[in-house]
Amino acid sequence: MTAELDLWFRRYWLRPSARRRVVFFPHGGGAASFYRGMAKRVLPAAEPMIAQYPGREDRVEERHITDMAELADRISAALLPALDRDFVLFGHSMGASVAHEVALRLEYEHGVAPALLCLSGRPAPRYHRPGVKHLDDEALWEELARLGATPPLLLANPQVRKTVLPTLRADYRLVERYRPGTGPLLSCPVAACGGDDDPEVTPKETEAWSEVSRGGFTFRLFTGDHFYFRGQEDELVGWLLTTTDRESA
Repeated sequence: MTAELDLWFRRYWLRPSARRRVVFFPHGGGAASFYRGMAKRVLPAAEPMIAQYPGREDRVEERHITDMAELADRISAALLPALDRDFVLFGHSMGASVAHEVALRLEYEHGVAPALLCLSGRPAPRYHRPGVKHLDDEALWEELARLGATPPLLLANPQVRKTVLPTLRADYRLVERYRPGTGPLLSCPVAACGGDDDPEVTPKETEAWSEVSRGGFTFRLFTGDHFYFRGQEDELVGWLLTTTDRESA
């Protein structure tokens, strides 16, 4: 398609005949590979794509982006060539805010809206919290361990720590600086989900995503913590695709 699309998105399984694409937006400190297993589960119903933010994995030599507006602007522009069919945006944690900002730009700057915007593990804009400020390396690493996304063996690896800390700090900086806007409303349907034991977001804060769209809203809690979908990816993806089909009917 374009060089920018290939720079910003990992398309591990190309499906030219798929009637829709599902685009995944990783959490703060995360990268495309973390969502590869989940993304594969949308096959063959859809073609998956996973955003790869700068400064991690195969983009490790690029500068991190710590401004949400810049990140959403660049992702939106890069994504345009892939929007030749129905598409779904799914974002988890920080990625939910990225997906929301991308959806706003696609609709109000480029005139195209997703079939569904799905927001996971993130408070709605009304409940936005700037995040953790001014942590030293040890405290920041403890915060990563608390959220439970990284296996203990990797947390104990000095090289992993050296590689991941700059990305984690940059993403926390992005969230710290981010201030969601007050409008406009999206026209697409919105779904919100999360874990019923998530220490980062309450069900009330998740359900308030209903306020960002006039296109209908679906809400579901899964069993689990902030990374509730580990071990139940099939259930989450099944719900995502079923919700998309229902809203598109």
